[in-house]
Amino acid sequence: MAKENHSLTSEFILLGFADHPELEILLFWVFFAVYLTTMVGNLGLVALICMERHLHTPMYIFLGNLAVMDSCCSCAITPKMLENLFSEDRMISLNECMTQFYFLCVAETADCFLLAAMAYDRYVAICSPLQYHTMMSKKLCIQMIIGTFIASNLHSMIHVGLLLRLTFCRSNRIDHFFCDILPLYRLSCTDPYINELMIYIFSMPIQIFTIATVLISYICILFTVFKMKSKEGRGKAFSTCASHFLSVSIFYICLLMYIRPFEEGDKDIPVAIFYTILIPLLNPFIYSLRNKEVKNALKKNQMK
Repeated sequence: MAKENHSLTSEFILLGFADHPELEILLFWVFFAVYLTTMVGNLGLVALICMERHLHTPMYIFLGNLAVMDSCCSCAITPKMLENLFSEDRMISLNECMTQFYFLCVAETADCFLLAAMAYDRYVAICSPLQYHTMMSKKLCIQMIIGTFIASNLHSMIHVGLLLRLTFCRSNRIDHFFCDILPLYRLSCTDPYINELMIYIFSMPIQIFTIATVLISYICILFTVFKMKSKEGRGKAFSTCASHFLSVSIFYICLLMYIRPFEEGDKDIPVAIFYTILIPLLNPFIYSLRNKEVKNALKKNQMK
């Protein structure tokens, strides 16, 4: 029976937006424009950081890697979604499905660690400015980035490996626009208890650790800022954190909206659009439009 089930699930059908066929052409052009803007924005930000030597600081190194991960997330999800909007055959193979989820999981996990690292960087810059270059050396920065990618890949491999233990005899129709983990659990005829347990064992500690790092960093920053006597100093401190705080807030609001009981699926697609498509689009603009150093570097390159 297990062999028969595996043969039945060599391909899945991504239903996506099939309930609204009249909107598919409009959705294609909207998401196509969003995809192009996302890739240009993120890869342009990476190129700018690489070209401008004064941006070779820990904060911008983290930001460049965040932009790479946002590009990875967008590439993992959007092209297949665009193809399905114009195709009657919405099939995706099991290997494609696992690959799509793997890269999405890598990108989202890395985003958590990178946003936490950026919060710690702002904490050191504002609360211990005289020790900044010692506490946030480029060596430490590189070590943190390497650790982030190792942890993200291991985390993804664990969940993909556990997905491969499941059999899908109920249906091969995924009520989503990509291969997300929760819709796959709902299709499984193997009890996904172990998979869900591993989410709590591996994913929850990552979320708790990164959220705690962000919260503690910003609490310390606020205490330090409120102790400042100079209004100019306060304004400068807030301006250095504004972009990052806005990006973190959007990311974790979407993440917390998505963490719900496994049986609920009515809000999967709207929330998933935010964290897989809109957040990668918004991040480069948040950091470009609200950051003086990035804006100055852009002006400098335009003059050239």
